[in-house]
Amino acid sequence: MQRAALLDAARSLLSEGGTEALTFPALAERTGLARSSVYEYFRSRGAVVEELCEVDFPVWAADVSAAMERAETAEAKVEAYVRQQLELVGDRRHRAVVAISASELDAGAREKIRAAHGGLVAMIVEALAEMGHEQPRLAAMLLQGVVDAAVRRIELGAAEEPGAIADAAVGMALRGVLG
Repeated sequence: MQRAALLDAARSLLSEGGTEALTFPALAERTGLARSSVYEYFRSRGAVVEELCEVDFPVWAADVSAAMERAETAEAKVEAYVRQQLELVGDRRHRAVVAISASELDAGAREKIRAAHGGLVAMIVEALAEMGHEQPRLAAMLLQGVVDAAVRRIELGAAEEPGAIADAAVGMALRGVLG
């Protein structure tokens, strides 16, 4: 239970103040533990980040996968893939992941993030193949780039409403720059 409380506190700190806010004294304060007790659960900030990735990425991926499973056509799966990721932008887990991704991480944590993103990309390859893409894996990676750009736009508080950004990202995914 203490480990879960520490991870929840880490999510809050990351989503509220970015990676600079994720410190062991702040974790201790948020959870009511002694600072030395935090070290009993995690050896470093990087270890906290790695565990957040292990816990939160699968939940996020399951949400995207469930949205895609409800879609009936390949095009609808692509739309669900894009929209579900963008809907998760307001979720605290997602804000923490964005903060994590922007931070200086050790090689192990960076590899876990890459693997998790690879899992997301793999979800859409089949739908893109059904749509006739000659290189569906490459198309999937480029599509994820569109999603990532839309996520950053929403996170930055762009002038456009999040729904308009999502519509534009879906249009880009399905029809390219011709819209």
